Amino acid sequence: MKKTVLCFFILISFCSNAQEVHKRTLKLMGSRFDITVVASNRIEADIYIDLAVAEIIRIEKLISSWDINSQTSLININAGIKPVIVDKELFNLINRAIQISKLTRGAFDISYASMDRIWKFDGTMTEFPSKELIQKSVSKVGFSNIVLDENQLSVFLKLEGMKIGFGAIGKGYAADKAKALLMQKGVIAGIINASGDMNTWGKQPNNEDWKVAIKNPMNKDKVFALLPINESAVVTSGNYEKYVSFNNKRYSHIIDPRTGYPSSGIVSASVFAPSAELADALATSIFVMGKEVGLDFINQLNKIECILVDDNGKVHYSKGIDIKNKI
Repeated sequence: MKKTVLCFFILISFCSNAQEVHKRTLKLMGSRFDITVVASNRIEADIYIDLAVAEIIRIEKLISSWDINSQTSLININAGIKPVIVDKELFNLINRAIQISKLTRGAFDISYASMDRIWKFDGTMTEFPSKELIQKSVSKVGFSNIVLDENQLSVFLKLEGMKIGFGAIGKGYAADKAKALLMQKGVIAGIINASGDMNTWGKQPNNEDWKVAIKNPMNKDKVFALLPINESAVVTSGNYEKYVSFNNKRYSHIIDPRTGYPSSGIVSASVFAPSAELADALATSIFVMGKEVGLDFINQLNKIECILVDDNGKVHYSKGIDIKNKI
């Protein structure tokens, strides 16, 4: 369920006041990160940005399934064998992921990492997989097979060969943790943008809110919404670059972990939430749920909003989106 992201950009007013906006772009967790802070000078800003970078690297070492020495890899290696004791931070992250799985009825599931890679989105796929092959691909997927022991702080995957992965929430979580650290260090405002998994705090030096411009992936030159984001996160997930088509139907690279079938009907989902971790998970879930169910789901949640673009290019808004900000 790897996401293709970033159909929006941040509008920033650079000021010559005592407090200034400073930004650094770099590659972390295999993706582009843009770290923006408001500080009195470049030297101060660099110190803060270095702290954020170190925190993101720490998170990657904790949750990476590629690093064989990470706690996440140890959990996967011991699937079906024995529980693994982990740091409380990782335990809590897995626990929250399971709660989101329950909330979304399995549309979001960190055990998706167990899925067989039968779908190809690089143009090489020439035929639709058989029903039997699709069913087999998700035979080891299922959050109900993740066993947590709160007393021992242990994690056990019941099925041999089962895996968990944080591709759908990892960068969002890293953005949240970097933001929390910088706020603790006294940074008054900033943005952590992890390839579109974005969290903000404070205001620009001119006292204006940070603003995000949402673009239609079917027409990338057109901005259809300009929205303020204040002490909150926004994540956009899309299939407009990675998809496969069969019988004139477009299938996203975001796979339903319950069925093994690719999602369809939505090309972009932007979710606004208190944390990037939550927005990240919900953006993926909406793709899997589909337009009608996804919008209805978001409309039942507090402090969560979304903007969807369907495969006909039509834009759909959750009930809390201020229509005055539509362009």
